[in-house]
Amino acid sequence: MILATVLVSGARARTWISADGTKTFEGDLQSYDEATGAVVVIARGGSKMNFKQDVLSAEDIAWLKSQSPKSSGEVKELPEVLPDPDDKEADMSKPVQVYILLGQSNMLGMGSVASLESAIKTKEKYPYLVDEAGGWTVRKDVRNVFMMTFKLQHNDWMSVTNRNKVGPEYGIGHILGYVTEAPVMILKSCIGNRSLGWDLLPPGSEPYEFEGKMVPGYRGTPSNPKGNGEKVTGEWYAGKQYDDDVDGAKQILSDLGKYYPGATKYEIAGFFFWQGAKDTGNAENSTRYEKNLVQFIKQLRLDFEAPDAKFVVATLGQTKKGAKGNEGLVLDAQLAVDGGTGKYPEFKGNVISVYTNPFCHGGSANGHYGGNSETYMDIGEAMGRAMVELMGQ
Repeated sequence: MILATVLVSGARARTWISADGTKTFEGDLQSYDEATGAVVVIARGGSKMNFKQDVLSAEDIAWLKSQSPKSSGEVKELPEVLPDPDDKEADMSKPVQVYILLGQSNMLGMGSVASLESAIKTKEKYPYLVDEAGGWTVRKDVRNVFMMTFKLQHNDWMSVTNRNKVGPEYGIGHILGYVTEAPVMILKSCIGNRSLGWDLLPPGSEPYEFEGKMVPGYRGTPSNPKGNGEKVTGEWYAGKQYDDDVDGAKQILSDLGKYYPGATKYEIAGFFFWQGAKDTGNAENSTRYEKNLVQFIKQLRLDFEAPDAKFVVATLGQTKKGAKGNEGLVLDAQLAVDGGTGKYPEFKGNVISVYTNPFCHGGSANGHYGGNSETYMDIGEAMGRAMVELMGQ
């Protein structure tokens, strides 16, 4: 059943104003039903307040309605454990909700299916991946598309069938498919061994000096750090992988019906980014990581004409809070862009960082976490739930 009510997790205090403008109070929105106008607020001190929207100012009512699920992305309440897919197709009258996944090798997916089968059988994890007969389930409302440097890797419904590796897209895709009535496309466009400070450097990044040498800006090269704004032919340049990944994703979207049968329209609903391992390999990239990540988020929204698209960033699984050196710099940068920190006000309610160390089952990003599928599944689920949280704000 589709919820008409906004359910808010981790809401922040708001100052509310009465309809006549003479009274104010502070409290967190707990829920709002646009159909009935019923509002529930947890006031400062913990008491619950139930009232109709009519007692509020026009500004407050407009804000409440802005929090309500949109027609193309209505969101169901997310249970702790997902049920099996129901074999139903999505409502194709609505635009496909496209989520673009970017990063490096661990976003590609390096979890072995053998370890996944073991986790399902011995630990009873991820029951939604298998049916009662023990076969892999298929989500017919989520399209799973993977483009790697203009080479299509797969284009099918979300299922582990015929795979020998899994990535975070399975946790992400099943969660988003469950909560969204509209069709969903998980569109992964990335390749391994790429850094944000060089290969994935976004447009708008200028060259800068670091320890006496010039570091190239977007579409610059070591011999010409500034570049001329054009793609460089015959050699690698700063931002080439950014260009390839964005162009690859746009190639899929330009022929939507080929990749989501029956679809004629889409919306870029969000982005997922899991990366950082290569940037920890040198001081210039790790020192600059936060600046580059902020620009990366902003530029992707511009390039896909999706200013309201949500953004989820995942940290490196092996890195703990308080870490020093290059890994600590990258982790701190990834956590800093979370809209809840207040450091970047424009990211409030639309960017969230997932601290993945609690979901890591050993190993490191450079070693692909030993191929342990639980790391990929648990991080994928955490990223998916984070996106749902943003969808409710």
